Amino acid sequence: MELAEKILNGDYRAIARAVSLIEDRKPEHRELMSRLYPHGGKAHIIGITGSPGAGKSSLVNGLLGEWRRQGKKVAVIAVDPTSPFSGGALLGDRIRMRDHEEDDDVFIRSMGTRGSLGGLSEACQDVVRVMDAAGFDLVIVETVGVGQSELDIMKTADTVVLVLYPSGGDVIQAFKAGIMEIADLFIINKADLPGVEQLKGELEDLIHITERTESWEPPVIQTVSTTKKGMKQVTDKAAAHHDYLFSTGMKTERRLSQKEQEVMRRLSERFFQDINPIIKQTFDQFSGGSGETQLIEEDPYDLAEQIYMIWRQGKSRQRGEG
Repeated sequence: MELAEKILNGDYRAIARAVSLIEDRKPEHRELMSRLYPHGGKAHIIGITGSPGAGKSSLVNGLLGEWRRQGKKVAVIAVDPTSPFSGGALLGDRIRMRDHEEDDDVFIRSMGTRGSLGGLSEACQDVVRVMDAAGFDLVIVETVGVGQSELDIMKTADTVVLVLYPSGGDVIQAFKAGIMEIADLFIINKADLPGVEQLKGELEDLIHITERTESWEPPVIQTVSTTKKGMKQVTDKAAAHHDYLFSTGMKTERRLSQKEQEVMRRLSERFFQDINPIIKQTFDQFSGGSGETQLIEEDPYDLAEQIYMIWRQGKSRQRGEG
């Protein structure tokens, strides 16, 4: 496939075209991913999450400058809320990253969530793989917001960065949602505002009582993205975390866990496509009059079992015909 070859050679137009193919779930995107997959696995994937107003995009803009000074080639995927009308990204975070528009070693793309509850587009993992195969050293995934569903970032990133800000009032919510357990770096952005020390104290207290499965101690870094303060600290700590993942074998472990979750999700998608017509047909049989009353009274476990058995019998017949 010519498109795959162009991506492997770092052709930005080809990369942009591939992202559109993936977002639109065009049939040819499957073949493209098969071609690119063997060439990935080298990039450091960093997920940056935090509540709206934390200044994530401005922070990424500042970090891009620091990474470029270090000679890193960087791709940014800014996952925005989706317009209910066009289906496209709504915020357009690229506006806040204009400093790097003319840089040939920076690629920035906005993607819509398209209704994905996890704050990440369903297509995001495939897009990350495209950037990885294209030879970027770092792939940054900036997500929509923070909450229980934002744990989805773990399915993609090697390093998870949680961005907070003074008076944001979201540190306890982050703790309740379980974000504290998955964050590898904590950044207090807008650290020139009042309340920084209080937030830092609360954060450190919560880090100490959070149960973690790894020995990595997440650092708390203060930044002011508008003046680029703290940018080098963040890039240094992100690199240190990547080194830690390699030295402990945790990078392989994380990637295997992510692969398992992705395979399960892809299978669930296929299964749902297969069984959805049976669900609709079953419910249609009960439509109207006494049938609807019977449907309401039907135990959902029994109903699910009936639907599953119909699906299974259909598959058995297909195998017999083969």
